[in-house]
Amino acid sequence: MIDQPSLTRTPAAGHTVLVVEDDASIRTLLTSALSAAGYAVASAASGQEAMFQAGSRRPGLIVLDVMLPDTDGFQLTRDLRAQGVYTPVLFLTARTGVEDRIIGLSSGGDDYVTKPFHIQEVLLRVRAILRRSNAPASTTGTQPPLRYADLSLDENTREVRRADRLLKLSPTEFRLLACLLAHPERVLEKPEILQQVWRYDFSGDTRIVDTYVKNLRRKIDRDAPPLIHTVRGVGYCLRLPRDEPNPAAR
Repeated sequence: MIDQPSLTRTPAAGHTVLVVEDDASIRTLLTSALSAAGYAVASAASGQEAMFQAGSRRPGLIVLDVMLPDTDGFQLTRDLRAQGVYTPVLFLTARTGVEDRIIGLSSGGDDYVTKPFHIQEVLLRVRAILRRSNAPASTTGTQPPLRYADLSLDENTREVRRADRLLKLSPTEFRLLACLLAHPERVLEKPEILQQVWRYDFSGDTRIVDTYVKNLRRKIDRDAPPLIHTVRGVGYCLRLPRDEPNPAAR
């Protein structure tokens, strides 16, 4: 059963949330809860309808069920990204396996909630995603690129390069790399990364950090010495391999 606690209205002016769920009872629950929290809400019961709504309503966030009658949420997200729609996506899924989380987040999703869920957790994650996706890039104007070794990240142009290779990162991967680059050669614990990148106000599931780091490694460390290192039982560190000189110093 999906829990529904009493809801407190929170500021959400200007944000439209698209709920994509084929189960009418869950769709009604989510729509009512989000409306009560102050969001404008659109809904869809199929992938085809969701594609139309995403294009016409231009929502600030899509709450997307993975299992739909005409497609799955992962493929729908890939289709949206292929069309240049980068609206943040929060997956609702009964799939709890690591590979399923990797597939979902690799398809361009920003977060996930497993079924059965507590509606307050959905609202917390919706707020967190919208807060970080709408946060200004800087409050002090143009920022110098973040650099380490042959890796650079420019928050002004949103470009990431490893040596001469331009890397295509999702918004969440970009924030994760910026977090690591802001603290080079320092071990960042998973809860700290979760707070800085996902901005959760509670003790969230740190497995999402592991999944995103795995995705990021595939892009950052594909053809070069690895820069993202695991500190087992603690977290992650951006550094050169111990026997590698810093190419930026050559």
